[in-house]
Amino acid sequence: MLSQEIQIRVRYAETDRMGLLHHANYLVYFEQGRTELLRAQGYTYKRMEDEGFFLVLVKASVRFRQPAHYDDLLTVRTSVTRTTAVRIEHRYEVFRDQTLIAEGETTLACVDRKGRLQALPEWLQQLT
Repeated sequence: MLSQEIQIRVRYAETDRMGLLHHANYLVYFEQGRTELLRAQGYTYKRMEDEGFFLVLVKASVRFRQPAHYDDLLTVRTSVTRTTAVRIEHRYEVFRDQTLIAEGETTLACVDRKGRLQALPEWLQQLT
């Protein structure tokens, strides 16, 4: 299974009044993980979009186990768990030190410039 880890420090602007990482930012961190996983394979979203392939989020879930706080250094592990002709699924694990604090999954579908479903590029279908 293809996997990549990145580190992200929780910024003050990403927290709520209690100093906790706002729940919506986990999806932003997941996107950062996907972006870097793709980059590690020698591709970028810009290159894919220039070639006419767009990935749109069709499903997302997050399970929160413990809160993250301002200035925590988090590790986000992103893995490709499944690809089909038109979809790619990822799993995410967010750690503070060695403690799993959140986990999630996303499904992205490949569309063309007009938003019509199309096959993933062949190289992307081979990532699992």
